[in-house]
Amino acid sequence: MEEKIATIKNWLGTGSINIFGLPMSGKDTQGIKLAEAIGAKFLSSGIIIRAKEAETRQKLSSNGALIPTDVFYEWVLPYFGREDLKDYPLVLSSIGRWYGEEDQVIAAAREAGHEIKAVVILNISEADVEGRFEAAKTLNDRGTREDDRDLATFKTRLEEFRVKTMPVVSHYHELGLLVGVDGNKTREEVFDEMVEKLYQKAKAQD
Repeated sequence: MEEKIATIKNWLGTGSINIFGLPMSGKDTQGIKLAEAIGAKFLSSGIIIRAKEAETRQKLSSNGALIPTDVFYEWVLPYFGREDLKDYPLVLSSIGRWYGEEDQVIAAAREAGHEIKAVVILNISEADVEGRFEAAKTLNDRGTREDDRDLATFKTRLEEFRVKTMPVVSHYHELGLLVGVDGNKTREEVFDEMVEKLYQKAKAQD
């Protein structure tokens, strides 16, 4: 594992890996773990947006819908150019979820020295993530997120992913950046598969 992590770090440099998946597929969990392993900074569009909503007292995403693209550009894209991030690789959690936004994300990342070198998709069915949603409600382990407050809102998030985000994933596939990972395994198994797939990609591009 150490050799694979070292190979990924050397290949990535100050580049970026963007992780996508359905709500509750484990994007932030896996992204944080990967960032820690390779010495990267972790950026989540959801965390950034919820912080900005609190700061501006707006509730643009509370109904489960994606925020407008112009607001996404204003709130999220500037993070790529932050001085405190410039010397680090980045692990991104769903940065640019609406089809068309990915081109601006790619450009902003490249301009800031964080070229997107791989995009991970955590493959899991809607039925399985709905099961995770119900389990999380029982465990009460999702905090006070408004977009997780009821099943109708959660289903809106699933529809947004299906209609708006899957075309983004397809575009990354066309660009040769996509890495598919089975999101139905245990957290440890998902992480191990993700590292293996990124290692293979890194070796192929050496």
